Formats: sequence, C-alpha cells, structure tokens
Amino acid sequence: MLVACIISLRTKDEVTALAAARLFARAATPGEMLSLATDEIAQLIYPAGFYHTKAAQILEISRQLVAEHDSCVPDEINDLLQFKGVGRKTANLVVTLGFNKPGICVDTHVHRICNRWGYVATKTADETERVLRDILPAEYWIEINDLLVAFGQNHCHPVSPRCSSCRLNERCPRMGVRSFR
Repeated sequence: MLVACIISLRTKDEVTALAAARLFARAATPGEMLSLATDEIAQLIYPAGFYHTKAAQILEISRQLVAEHDSCVPDEINDLLQFKGVGRKTANLVVTLGFNKPGICVDTHVHRICNRWGYVATKTADETERVLRDILPAEYWIEINDLLVAFGQNHCHPVSPRCSSCRLNERCPRMGVRSFR
C-alpha cells in the first residue's frame, strides 16, 4: 500500500495500477526491493510521473523498513511521516486502506471543496485535515476523500466549476469562486 501510494502521486489511477503490478511482480517485499537497482525500479514503474524520483524514494523507504521496522510498514501516521516524501495524505491513506484505522485523506479536492462550501476556512490541506478531525464525525473520515475527489474531478472544478447543474447549488456559498458555469 505504501509503495503504491508513492507511485500514485501525480499519476492517473490506471497507470498506477499497472506500474505497481509490474513492480510487485518483480519485488513484493522490502527485502526483495533492495535487490533492485534504482534504474530498474524506475523502468518498472514508468510511465508514472516523476518515476526516477519515486524509484529512489521506494528504494530508500525499503531500506528504512528493513533496517528500522523489521520489514513491516508502520500503522501509525506519525511513524509513516518519518519516511522521506511521505506526507499526511499518503500516511492517512496507508493507515486507512492498509490497516483499516481512522484517518482523513485530504488532497487538493477535499481541501478546495470543504473551503468552497464554507465547512472549513483553512489555507493548507494539512490544516484542513486537522480541522476536519475536530468537526467531521469519524464515521465519514475514510469516505470523504473518495466522494470529494470524484466530485472535484467531475463537477466542482478548481476553475469554473459547474455550479448551475450542481445539486448543492442553492446551499453552496461558493467561497472563493470567481466564475462558474
């Protein structure tokens, strides 16, 4: 899950799935990953975005997992944040999907839409996550990302959202929206 999340950053889901499958067919554990060269990992995960950088990151995370965690991915957000390149969104995703523990994955869509609705008034995704932990019932923590990512990609775009056809149009204060369709 952790490695797949690294591959997925700034990469379409279908590219991520194929790249992760190729990589895991060759190396399924941190120890096996260490037998690969950075260039080989890069070739296996290509055409994922930033594949050279991600390959080096995957190798370094594998080294840390073997050396410091007995080859096991930690199940706590703060432990995951110790890996270079792992931010709060990735850490939350690993904890929620990999370990079925509570977490809130806040990406650009969740951050933008929650602010646009006036549900939060925050400047960063990390700040949005902290506020949502206080105000959003825990039963919705895991699913908010899936719902708002799809909504943000297909309807509530960053620029010129489709407000006129939105079911929430009459309730949405459109905070920060300058133009819409």
